Amino acid sequence: MSKPIQTIKAGGVQASVWENEKEFDGKQIMVKSFTLDRRYKDKEEWKSTNSFNLNDIAKIDAVLAELKRVLLLKAEEGDNNSSS
Repeated sequence: MSKPIQTIKAGGVQASVWENEKEFDGKQIMVKSFTLDRRYKDKEEWKSTNSFNLNDIAKIDAVLAELKRVLLLKAEEGDNNSSS
């Protein structure tokens, strides 16, 4: 399994940025996508879920704001193949 190119965290909430090569109009391009999840510890084991609660909203906002900043910065640097 491939690894994310970047991970942004706020508490247990994290966004992972992924980069995949796709064909578009006969050309190979790099496309960015992201996943959003919450990490938590169940006894001694770390797990993740895509289910959130009210207390996670501020953390989600912080993660998404940083994610947007990072992806837009990369696009401005000439890497404008990002998608959500």
